[in-house]
Amino acid sequence: MGPRHYALLLVAAALLASAQLGDCVMGGGEAVAHSRPYMASIQHDDKHECGGFLISGQWVMTAAHCFSEPSDKSIRVVLGAHSLSTPEDSKQVFSIASSHTHPEFSLENYDNDIALLKLDGTATESSAVKPIAFQRGGGYVQEGEECSIAGWGATSNIGFRPDKLQQVDVKVLSRRLCGRSDYYGDKFTDNMMCAAESRKDTCDGDSGGPLVHGGVAVGITSNGSKKCGRPKKPGVYTVISRYAQWIDSTMQQ
Repeated sequence: MGPRHYALLLVAAALLASAQLGDCVMGGGEAVAHSRPYMASIQHDDKHECGGFLISGQWVMTAAHCFSEPSDKSIRVVLGAHSLSTPEDSKQVFSIASSHTHPEFSLENYDNDIALLKLDGTATESSAVKPIAFQRGGGYVQEGEECSIAGWGATSNIGFRPDKLQQVDVKVLSRRLCGRSDYYGDKFTDNMMCAAESRKDTCDGDSGGPLVHGGVAVGITSNGSKKCGRPKKPGVYTVISRYAQWIDSTMQQ
């Protein structure tokens, strides 16, 4: 089970993927510009690698596996973006003052796939840059509830990446289903949830982005199948509410 750097799936790109790969993956669209002001693009040498989301003026939440390998690349966090390539007055760019991956993150099954990035400055709130609340308690989001995901990652299995933020809605699947041997089996832990919908999925390039329910971040895009859109390999998300104590203690540093 490899990392799922998720992104959203456009119909046109999905049809092309279907023709070339025999797999019909579709179901997203371009987000309204700056309608998700919490979104962050985490970039290595000015190239988008992972998503993230602003949770306070100086902190961004993302996936631990985005930082699991040592790198000498320059890392920056871009807030307030809609287009990655077009200059936008709304953009705010930061370096990372410190990064904190969960001490029990596992590369074997991506358990505890959560990280916090402290920016080297405080974001200025605007219509394009605002933190999002995250779930602190209340257990799991119930099966069948609709959530949304967003990102700048690949829109199909052939790897095309959009320049502008994409989004798609998915439904939470039952924990029993995701833990079945023909889905994820014992690799699916209590710290995970899964969500998908027919012909709606995410793909390479969006790990670290938020799974949002009712305007609150409830999950972190983590992993899934290496091939996007497989029926028995829905997107897997880190359950944020299980880490409230670790988040609070880390942000006090």
